[in-house]
Amino acid sequence: MRILDGKAIFGKDGLFVERRAASLTSQLTAQTFRELLDLLQFFNHIRTRPPASERNPARFVYNASMSFRPPHGTPNAKRGRTPPPEDTFEEASFLKTLGEKQKPVSVKLMDGQIVQGWIEYYDKNMVRLTRQDAPNLFIFKHEIMYIADDGARKK
Repeated sequence: MRILDGKAIFGKDGLFVERRAASLTSQLTAQTFRELLDLLQFFNHIRTRPPASERNPARFVYNASMSFRPPHGTPNAKRGRTPPPEDTFEEASFLKTLGEKQKPVSVKLMDGQIVQGWIEYYDKNMVRLTRQDAPNLFIFKHEIMYIADDGARKK
C-alpha cells in the first residue's frame, strides 16, 4: 500500500493491512493519520459487510403468491367464448323439411356456381336437386358451400 497526497492506494491483495499503516505513521501528520484511519475503517467496513443479497432481507409482498393468470380448472375463471360446434346434427332434418315441402332452394357450389331447384333426395354423401326445364343434378355434399331457402320463389 502506498499513500499519495493523503489518499490510500491498495496493493495486490486489495486489503488495508494495519501493520503497514502503523509503519507509515511516523511520516504522517495528525490530520493525514486521522484521514487514513477513516479510510481504513470505511474500506474494512465495505470488505466485511455481507453481500447485498444477504444484507437486504426479503421484503413482504402482499401479492407474491398471486399468479398473473388463474390456473386452469378454477370454477370462477373467466373463460372466452366457446367456438360453435362443427356439426349441429340438424342437416338431416333441414334437408328432409325442404324435400317434403318441395321448397325451392339455391345451392352454391365450391367453384362459385349457383344452381336452383328443389331437393328430391339426399343421403350421407349427396343431394339430388330437381330442376324445372333443366336436367336433375346429383351433387356431392363436399362440393356444396351452402344451401339457401328461396322462400320468395314458388314451384
